[in-house]
Formats: sequence, C-alpha cells, structure tokens
Amino acid sequence: MAGFSIDSISAFDARYSLPEGAGSDAVHTNPQYCLAVTRLGSAKGNLCGAGFALTLGDGNRLVCDAIELLARPLRGRPIEDLMAQFGRISREMADDPMLRWLGPHKGVVHLALASITNACFDLWAKARGVPLWRLLLDLSPEEVVRLLDLSYLDEVMNEREAIELLQQETGKREGRECLLRTGYPGYDTSVGWMAYDDARIRELTMRAVSEGFGAFKLKVGSRDQSRDLRRAMLLRECAGDAGTIMFDANQQWTLPVARTMCAELAKLKPLWIEEPTHPDDLMAHVSLAREIAPVKIAAGEHIPNRVVFKNFIQSNAIYYLQADCTRLAGVSEFLTVSLLARRFNLPVVPHVGDMGQIHQHLVIFNHIAMGHEPLFLEYIPHLRPHFLFPAHVEGGRYRTPEEPGSSTDLKELVAQSCG
Repeated sequence: MAGFSIDSISAFDARYSLPEGAGSDAVHTNPQYCLAVTRLGSAKGNLCGAGFALTLGDGNRLVCDAIELLARPLRGRPIEDLMAQFGRISREMADDPMLRWLGPHKGVVHLALASITNACFDLWAKARGVPLWRLLLDLSPEEVVRLLDLSYLDEVMNEREAIELLQQETGKREGRECLLRTGYPGYDTSVGWMAYDDARIRELTMRAVSEGFGAFKLKVGSRDQSRDLRRAMLLRECAGDAGTIMFDANQQWTLPVARTMCAELAKLKPLWIEEPTHPDDLMAHVSLAREIAPVKIAAGEHIPNRVVFKNFIQSNAIYYLQADCTRLAGVSEFLTVSLLARRFNLPVVPHVGDMGQIHQHLVIFNHIAMGHEPLFLEYIPHLRPHFLFPAHVEGGRYRTPEEPGSSTDLKELVAQSCG
C-alpha cells in the first residue's frame, strides 16, 4: 500500500444520450445523463482513481472546471495519509476561501467535491486491491469516523457518539454477512418514466416482474392530474397487491396541489411519495408528512448536505432518506448522513445518480457495519454499457462486486492516461 500518491489530477466531461423517453420526469423532459469525472493518477502501479457526480446537460462543464480548482491541494499527497485524515481535509476543501462563496456546501462546488471525494475512495480501494465495500468494512470505527466531517452536527451526533454507534454494531456483523452471498434487493425505476405511455409502462413492469423485481417506481407530477392517477392505478394493477410501488413527483407540486394528489395516490397504498414539493420547503414537507400518514415521504436527491438532512430529520419532514454520494459531497458525506439516519432509526434508500455503481458498495457497509435494514437499492440500467464493471443485477438483486475500487471506471477512459 505504501507509495501510492496522487501524482496527477484531471477532469473529464462525459455525456451520454438516453433512449427515447428514458430519464424523463415532471421537470426534466429531455435529459442527457452527464458525468463530471475526476481522475486521480498514481505513478506507482499506474493506478487511476475515478469518481464522478451526475448532471443532466450543459452544466457538466461548470462542475469539471470546479473540480480542477478544488482538487489542487491533493496533488502529491500519499493516498493513505490523505484518507487517514480525510474528514478534516474534505472540510478544508469545502471551505476554500475563494470558492466557498459559490455554495456554501451546495450547487456546483458541492457536486465537484462529490466527484473528487469519490475518486479518492476509488483510488484508495484500488491501492489496497479490494472492492470499496471490503475496504470500509475492514476499517475500525475510529478510522471510519476520521473519514467524516461531522461539523454542525454536534448537538445530535459528535465523534464519540458516532464511534460508539459503530462499536455497538460490531458484534452483529457476522449475522448480516449473508447479504454478500444473496445480494442486495433492488427496485426498478426505469419502468415508469414520465414520457412513457401506458402500454410501455405495462410492458416494462411485467418484464421487471418476470426478472425478479418486486418493487417499482412511477414518475408523477404531469400537468394532467388524471393522467398521473390513471398511470398510478396501472402500476398497482401490474405490480399486484403484493408488489411494492412508489410515486415520484420530482418537486413539481405546490403544497395545495401536493395535498390533493398525495391524498389520491395514498389510496393505492404506495410505500412512499417522493419529492412531493419544492425541496427547500421544509414546513411543506412537515405538513405533508403528518397529513398523508401512514404513507411516508421520501426525499434526498435535492437535499444538498448533511446539515439540511439533519433539519428534515429533526422536523419529522422525511422518513426514507435518499442520500446520494454524487449529490452530497461524495462517499464521506453519504456515510455521515447514513450514521445520522441510524441515530434516528430512519432507513436510507439511496437515489442512484451513480447508476448504482458506488451505492452497491455503500449499502453493503450500511447494513453490515451500521445495522441499516437492507430494504432495496434503486436500479437504472441506461448507462450500463459505458462502465468497465457495470452493476450486475440478477433476480432483482444486486450481486456483490468483487473488483478492486468502487466500480466507477468508464470504458472510454480506461485506455487513456490518467494525467
């Protein structure tokens, strides 16, 4: 492991067109999946750490520019030394005195930090020759907590309490490791994109059922509310009474509209209603969470950082935390939010802006090391052909990845120099 240093840093603007209708929702009508990629090269072993953040179009270039600015302090650092104090160093990057004004801790700067952080974790796992989930499980509770920035969380979870939480779960790990053999359950989002007509939803849902999926998500929030309700009933019909269904409005509704629509959708007994209104409207989420119970609210892809997650948790505005390591400041902040969720006994069901590549590692750690219930992980297959080691889902379950790293290598970059 000794001698692996960050000798080169570069950013790559990757953009991929989607099949017709794929990726569409109430707000993003014609998305292009874009990855702002950080590449960290180590001369020893010719290793290349790759991490990325998800964007949906022209803004990808802005994130790449921010990566090149924010990552400069990492050049020359040994990866083991860096990760031994990553919580402190990541906070220093986030609080860059020149760039912090552009956030703070949100927007373009935060997405760049996600990409950089994810590349650091990928390079670290490759330097140790293990998949990311194994690297994380091999760390002591103290080492895990040193990866995290727990600032502004002191009143609900300080470093000592985070270490104690992990220590309390250590003796229970063996009973949870069967998940490594059985795989992590997934749910299928790609059956219900907004642009799909009824026939396409039926076709894709029935195909997913035949492939072993038991949980499905539908996009709602169209201008025609009757269309939303018709499609929602169609999904329930296809999934059957035993199937698990969820509805995602992608922040489209005002509070009065959300009240009406959530009341109607709740009749179909969904597990959750996702992003029912503006992501910054905390009090609207508080009202809806109370009014639509026992149906739960899920949110997270547009909750920008651990502090805002803390506010939503403390206000009882959310139940299912959809933390995303490509929207938060990378793996480190994802783990922080996961610990926070465990502290309050709330489930983490990630939003997969990484297409499930990194999160398949992180949910394993969450279950085995933190004791999170293995509910399921979102599955979106549209970028599978572009990854060197795409997430492998069989029988509706993510199979445990075995290759070193965090499964983030893109085929088009593997043959290129990391410098």
